[in-house]
Amino acid sequence: MSNEEKNTIDDEVQIKIPLIYEISKEGRRAFELPPLDVPAKKAEECIPSSLLRTKKARLPEVDTLSVVRHFTNLSRRNIGIDTTFYPLGSCTMKYNPKVNEYVASLPGFSKLHPYQPENTVQGMLEVLYSLQEYLKEIAGLHSVSLMPSAGAHGELTSLMVIKAYHQAQGRNPDVILIPDSAHGTNPASCTICGYQVKTLKSCSKGYLEISDLEANLSDKVAALMITNPNTLGLFEGKIKEITSKVHEAGALVYMDGANMNALLGIARPGSFGIDVMHYNLHKTFSTPHGGGGPGAGPIAVAEKLSSFLPGPLVAKDKNGKYFLQNTSDSIGKTRSFLGSTGILLRAYTYIRKMGKEGLGQVARMAVLNANYILSQLKPYYKIAVDRVCMHECVFSATMQKEEYKVRALDIAKRLLDMGYHAPTIYFPLIVPEALMIEPTETENKETLDAFIAAMKEIAEECKEEAWKLQESPFLTPVSRLDEVQAARQPVLKYAFPEKS
Repeated sequence: MSNEEKNTIDDEVQIKIPLIYEISKEGRRAFELPPLDVPAKKAEECIPSSLLRTKKARLPEVDTLSVVRHFTNLSRRNIGIDTTFYPLGSCTMKYNPKVNEYVASLPGFSKLHPYQPENTVQGMLEVLYSLQEYLKEIAGLHSVSLMPSAGAHGELTSLMVIKAYHQAQGRNPDVILIPDSAHGTNPASCTICGYQVKTLKSCSKGYLEISDLEANLSDKVAALMITNPNTLGLFEGKIKEITSKVHEAGALVYMDGANMNALLGIARPGSFGIDVMHYNLHKTFSTPHGGGGPGAGPIAVAEKLSSFLPGPLVAKDKNGKYFLQNTSDSIGKTRSFLGSTGILLRAYTYIRKMGKEGLGQVARMAVLNANYILSQLKPYYKIAVDRVCMHECVFSATMQKEEYKVRALDIAKRLLDMGYHAPTIYFPLIVPEALMIEPTETENKETLDAFIAAMKEIAEECKEEAWKLQESPFLTPVSRLDEVQAARQPVLKYAFPEKS
């Protein structure tokens, strides 16, 4: 890179935002607590001495305006779905309608206490009961539990139900079969549940290899965990044959429902032999996603598994009153209360807003958008499996790496300079230099065209200016980091500045 080029880039780099500790001044505050409405007591009277601090907490002390400016400036540095296109493959970072937030914040929902008597929370119970019914219908399965906290928790809960079912049959199979095209959290969930994992191969067309499935089915297999559509963005065309063979061996079929936004209102997992599945409400039904915040991963099960669901479930008596009940062979609670009700409310709102026809259109648009990107970028990047995809498409940067020494990571970093969050890279693991792109159904053609143009520009830069990709990003607050040093010598704590 020439000095002139470097200087031009440096001029565009944004000014560093100080840490909130660096703007802290002793004695400043941004909020006054309201007067106590109960008798005041010293902390020593309420908290055991062993739990009390010996030193004052090192918290920042800032005024109101500084707080507002600090976090507003930080938010402007962030790439999020409210500010830009977010093509994160297999994670469906789609628009979260603001009406969902409004409904979840209504006092009749947000001010409830989880220990209130059932007769005082009939409105909330009606919503949760209706959501159970909607998710049952969408899945084509018998019963639903709203309890699991997130997608991976839904996987684990499903496996616990599977284990309880087999034990009730007097069996104790200890192997779970997982295709190499499944989601990465599946093996971890199996291990936590005490199962051994056997990986199955995909064929050249991206399907599960039926012969490998047959070779590994035995009385030791408890279940097949399959992601459909899989992480190559492809629908398992032989899914009914797969589920039939698994059932013949006495095992069950779990479906990772993280990609249900491709099937929504079009195909029902229960119709092609699925026994249990989980939903990612943040993906399929537009609730918030990521950042360590609340999630929800309800599970739906076939009738033979319904008595094992974690409880309580919401039920309705003949008089139309809602109440809580446990199933006869329940595995017990897998979390507190009834689940992440604030997230469940958002999903309920989305389903009611879209309606039956609207949910089907969600899937159609998600598939259309992904295939549009696939067709436009096909001449520029190698396609992992050259077939019509579902909700996401997977490319490989092997050509760029071999010819120009540009990796998938470099392409992702360069996209940051162009104002886009990077797609998922290096996943699925079976695709070298993978670039997994999911546009979702909520993006319009103009947005997709602009992203496609950026990807084409990057493909051209590889040929003439590969250094731009190898050294990017340039326009972000932090430039390219030393990944090796970060892995070997991570900075695990922040040294607070001493007070002057």
